[in-house]
Amino acid sequence: MEIRFQEGGYKKWQADILLVPALEGENCLKKHPELDAACPWLAVAPAMRDVRHSAGELAVIYGHPDLNIPRVLFLGLGKEESFTLQDLRLMVGKALQKCREIRLSSVLLPLSILDALPCGRDRLLEEVIYAAHLSLYEGHFLRKKDETAPKGPDIFSIGVTEPILASKKAAIRGSHAAKATLLARKLANFPANMLTPADFADKAESLAEKHGLNCRVLDEKDMLDRGMGALLCVGQGSVHPPRLIVLQHQPEGKADEPPLVLVGKGICFDSGGISLKPAAKMHQMKSDMSGAAAVLAAMTVIAEEKLPKHVVGILACAENMPGGASVKPGDVVYAMNGESIEITNTDAEGRMVLADALCYAQTDYAPAILVDIATLTGACAVALGDELAGVFSDDVFLVEHIKAAGQTAGENVWPLPLWKNYAKKLESEIADICHTGPREGGAINAALFLAHFVDEVRYAHLDIAGVDWQEKGTALCPKGATGFGARTLIELARGGLE
Repeated sequence: MEIRFQEGGYKKWQADILLVPALEGENCLKKHPELDAACPWLAVAPAMRDVRHSAGELAVIYGHPDLNIPRVLFLGLGKEESFTLQDLRLMVGKALQKCREIRLSSVLLPLSILDALPCGRDRLLEEVIYAAHLSLYEGHFLRKKDETAPKGPDIFSIGVTEPILASKKAAIRGSHAAKATLLARKLANFPANMLTPADFADKAESLAEKHGLNCRVLDEKDMLDRGMGALLCVGQGSVHPPRLIVLQHQPEGKADEPPLVLVGKGICFDSGGISLKPAAKMHQMKSDMSGAAAVLAAMTVIAEEKLPKHVVGILACAENMPGGASVKPGDVVYAMNGESIEITNTDAEGRMVLADALCYAQTDYAPAILVDIATLTGACAVALGDELAGVFSDDVFLVEHIKAAGQTAGENVWPLPLWKNYAKKLESEIADICHTGPREGGAINAALFLAHFVDEVRYAHLDIAGVDWQEKGTALCPKGATGFGARTLIELARGGLE
């Protein structure tokens, strides 16, 4: 969908439909004279008597088909005291889907309409554009195309009376954030036979070339040379060997700047290995690389926006499969830092690939800040449900930065403790550390295992299990992968992290 700004005055605006988000009890014609100027016929439209702007209400008002703007769609946002940005996002999503349903190709939003809502015009515009893009995503991109299905809208216009640079920048930010979320979503929705670790590396190299990122791919031989036994052991049961993908955004003059390093879990399919998962919903384990997808998607936008910050993205990719060569419960392997790890459950594989990726990040890049993101534990999903990701860190300021970034992104996170007393539960009788603890406190135990491989670096772990996949579609996301985390990482890089 193309984003445009229509200038030159209300009477020159043109679109199939005009969007008006409004709060309950608001008299839009009195409050917004520009609406009356652009669509004077609204004042005599009988259907206007029925519009209440109550929460969730969509009301299409029709004028003459030959008018520059023959329709107006009111988006009910409910009472002002209960208004949230998520309400706006969802209503914009519903509105765009309604426009597609009735086969409209162009929509227009008067920018000044947003002045009546809380949060500020440009902030709201960014979210409107973000939501508009998300609402038109369809997860069935591998189906044969249905030529009779409704399409569009193709053009989203913002109606203004004069050029406004700040608003144009806000629209671009919203488009970029949506592009990243949709890329992460699409990657995580790909079947595992179409996105092996090598395929993931090929896509990363292609995107890196397109967006001006440096890209390096370590294959299994490179990892063996670096002593990455934890990552290698996860992939040894698959015919598709693992890959460690490294993306670097290093603006001019930032060569000596310690980077923000983002590490993503990239398990392209997780069968559980020898500790085989139940068959029910195992097909969803194609999205166990959602963390790596979020990092890759975020890095493309970080490069496209030319952010003045040194940022590195590391994707730890492998398939966890049962087979004659698979790692077994009771095996001991060595991580890149030389420590031995006892494996007690091969279905706790994500923390293994991340352990080596975290070691690599510190050894090769000496990060200022290190953040990993992973669909790591069902325990986190049990604790926080399907609307909150967990964030683990001893750095309270970093946690607040991540919470703020998530809140801006509409991807909420909640702090969980790195409870040090539980570290003793990871003790092994035969190795330096055991990679799992008891079932109780499972998300904390996993976070402590990862923290064990991080030295004196500002560090946070994001567990996105529970929020990476949606069982029921919404106006912003159909059933399937959500792309959660991509926008949060972008906002983290855009922000003033020190």
